[in-house]
Amino acid sequence: MAKLSGHLGFFVGIVLFGLAASAKFDELFQPSWANDHFIHDGELLKLKLDNYSGAGFGSKSKYMFGKVTIQLKLVEGDSAGTVTAVYMSSDGPNHNEFDFEFLGNTTGEPYSVQTNVYVNGSGNREQRLNLWFDPTKDFHNYSIFWNQRQVVFLVDETPIRVHTNLEHKGIPFPKDQAMGVYSSIWNADDWATQGGRVKTDWSHAPFIATFKDFEINACECPVPVAAVDNAKKCTSSEDKKYWWDEPTLSELNLHQSHQLMWVRANHMVYDYCFDIARFPVTPAECAHHRH
Repeated sequence: MAKLSGHLGFFVGIVLFGLAASAKFDELFQPSWANDHFIHDGELLKLKLDNYSGAGFGSKSKYMFGKVTIQLKLVEGDSAGTVTAVYMSSDGPNHNEFDFEFLGNTTGEPYSVQTNVYVNGSGNREQRLNLWFDPTKDFHNYSIFWNQRQVVFLVDETPIRVHTNLEHKGIPFPKDQAMGVYSSIWNADDWATQGGRVKTDWSHAPFIATFKDFEINACECPVPVAAVDNAKKCTSSEDKKYWWDEPTLSELNLHQSHQLMWVRANHMVYDYCFDIARFPVTPAECAHHRH
């Protein structure tokens, strides 16, 4: 039996299969675009945005179920108009996607994080909150946990969003497409800061997002393999047990539920579920979600 800590804030004792885990960028990832905007500084990786280009990277493999954590320090100072993203996504028009988007702001104003979930190519599930710390001063852990029951977004192990499997209510859930892990920085001053009212001030460029550690504890999927075979490969059976299928990870524990309630009560500034201008009819998953 192997012990692994930190998946969702408690220990899980289980035989582990199919894990891909590393802290080295080059073992897990490769640049996607603008190689000349990558800065390698010892153990740190910096992505640079200037008025010529942003930059991005993606994982060499695809994964189904497990946990991804990226340790990140966001753009310091006046970051208005910039977006730094950490996300998982599958391929194609009917893709699934889990997004962290960090929306820059003017100096002294709080950094916002926007999350979104795409299922079968359909998104528009934005939630936005102001972080309870300054994410430009130090590194913080941003994680996505995913199994067949839920998708959990975590900041320093505090859950900030849960997307629950409601297939029994006829609502699709992302559980059949292997996903890559990606990050990028780009200019989005048409919408990112105060609805696009505050533009990027290029006199403050370059804008730098700094990454330190990368960890993927997930089921690595060979490419190309049929989705049904990947799902079978990455699901526990009598012969093999995966830590993400433990019954204790099918929902948040009581402490985590209280943490999520605190985040929503004190830091959430937008939830698509309550935007009647965009959605006169409450989206189906909102009506059934407990969080």
